[in-house]
Amino acid sequence: MTYQIDVTKGEMIGTVSKHWKDRPDDQKFLSLADLRDQVSTWADQSAAVKVAPGAIYAQPAGEAGEGLGLLIGDTAVDVTHHSFGQIARMAQAPANYLRSLPPALAAVNLNYGLRTAQQKEQSLYVRTDAASSLLRAVTSTSYGRILDRDVVDSVMKVAGNGTGDTNWKVPGMIDWSSKHGVAYNPNVDITKETTTLYASDRDVFLFLVDDLHPIEVGKLASGAPDLMFRGFYVWNSEVGERSFGVSTMYLRGVCQNRNLWGVEGFSEVSFRHTAGAPERFLEKAAPSLASYSEGSTTKLVEGVKLAKSIKVSVTDEERVDFLAKFGFSAKQAAELLATSMAEEGQPQESVWDHAQAITAHARKSGLQESRLKLEATAGRILDMVK
Repeated sequence: MTYQIDVTKGEMIGTVSKHWKDRPDDQKFLSLADLRDQVSTWADQSAAVKVAPGAIYAQPAGEAGEGLGLLIGDTAVDVTHHSFGQIARMAQAPANYLRSLPPALAAVNLNYGLRTAQQKEQSLYVRTDAASSLLRAVTSTSYGRILDRDVVDSVMKVAGNGTGDTNWKVPGMIDWSSKHGVAYNPNVDITKETTTLYASDRDVFLFLVDDLHPIEVGKLASGAPDLMFRGFYVWNSEVGERSFGVSTMYLRGVCQNRNLWGVEGFSEVSFRHTAGAPERFLEKAAPSLASYSEGSTTKLVEGVKLAKSIKVSVTDEERVDFLAKFGFSAKQAAELLATSMAEEGQPQESVWDHAQAITAHARKSGLQESRLKLEATAGRILDMVK
């Protein structure tokens, strides 16, 4: 089953594609259950211990002393690239410079910095298995750790395994060569090349869609329905590399490179891992995700219809005047008119027309800052009907 889509509408977002491109295969999972097993194991093996900088001792590690490790009390602890940088900051030493030194010399520099640093306790997050101990992160003692496992559990409550056992699943793929125009196939095998479920010992990033239940928000120029579906992504890092957050959106398709096409109604909320973060996650973020997953699409359809029904410009002069209210010059208004004629075959009349012209024009910009500014303006125009 495929359905025709119009990817010239809305915006293109490359966040998921970046993870798809940058993640190695061992960070790509084919189901939420498998991903949860991994992050749960890491969490079970990890514990936080409070240590003053002067109680940490750096030393060469490895059989030939080719690496660098730490001694915390009587326990030898390996470091990750991430935690080494944090230890270096604690010692007020440049991490990149230390990495360029022989391990023995780097250890001397680190130990001096750790002894002379302010002796305020820090929280060291250490993972220990049968073979070794590994420092995953260094944070303040007030750090509010949201476990990656807890985030995955919240997602699984609404998405099951993420493989189609509920409405929410790993997305399908755009078929650019369809004889009927651009088409979207929601049924694609989940492989390392198509999955959108990612996890490492530093973070998780999950993207899921409800693409088997497209929503008709209008008609295309061909007379075919203009279809969108819901999607969301969630991210977290229990080692403090990034905040916790959730983004929700409506979109028209996902390509092979996992770019999101035809995105509308993008919304994002995030918060840092401060002392009350775990409680806020349980009280607000997790229920909000469940509410979004179960919510009606009526509001979207009605909002689009309303935006299309509100006429704000009939003549070119009215278009210039309307766009001037949002900071566009007469020259820019003319460019947007040309974009609307090329994309839609008609000039902008409604609030919806103007927003679509602006987002279409934004896609032509090679500068991300400029594109994001235009897309934000389109969003403000649509906010007129809320």
